[in-house]
Amino acid sequence: MAGTALRRRLTWQVAKVAAVAVETASVRTITLDVPDWPGHQAGQHLDIRLTGEDGYVAERSYSIASAPGEPIAITVERLDDGEVSPYLTDELRAGDDLELRGPIGGYFVWEPGDGGPLLLLAGGSGVVPLRSIIRHRERTGSSVPVRLLYSSRTLDEVIYRQELDQAAAGVEVLYTLTRHQPPGWAGYTRRVDAALLAEVAWPVGESPLVYACGPTSFVEAVSQDLVRSGYPPERVKTERFGATGGT
Repeated sequence: MAGTALRRRLTWQVAKVAAVAVETASVRTITLDVPDWPGHQAGQHLDIRLTGEDGYVAERSYSIASAPGEPIAITVERLDDGEVSPYLTDELRAGDDLELRGPIGGYFVWEPGDGGPLLLLAGGSGVVPLRSIIRHRERTGSSVPVRLLYSSRTLDEVIYRQELDQAAAGVEVLYTLTRHQPPGWAGYTRRVDAALLAEVAWPVGESPLVYACGPTSFVEAVSQDLVRSGYPPERVKTERFGATGGT
């Protein structure tokens, strides 16, 4: 049975686009109708494959933005020099077909039984799998405390802003805007460093569980700072992408 399930996850299948929602000027959330989806865990990802008319194939991995039990969704940031993201964000429409396979990954997942409190650290579009975790917590009725620190260049680039601003009880969302802040901004205004983590992180004695996702430089810096502060390395889970993210 385990082998059959693995083959299903690693087999390409055709999904239909159910909806495309605008998140920011360069980010779209794509909801997919996947006929043979085996189910996923919060924090997993999937692969998307595009095939050109000349036969050229491009594959990219995207974190799953939806919680287990919800319609499958990915959130894609457009990169002007990307091969895949411009098509997904600018040209894809409801009713179109996409090839995908998944779910993939077992290290970055969270289940209510894993406990907490949870410290979620997001750099840019690294918030996507963390949103899945937050939604999963709410859907399962978990009371695990959650603190999300989200680093973005500007407020307009914050993904899921309305949803995060209305987070469920027990979920605290903190923003730091590193490039531009609107008038009257009362949040943080600097990159996430050891001093900022010291302000927002759960005390080590509470045995927090950390999920950090974003550009490689962001993830390496925050994870190293936390370990230096006394967090056990096995309690700091990381997922990273290149300096420009997926394309």
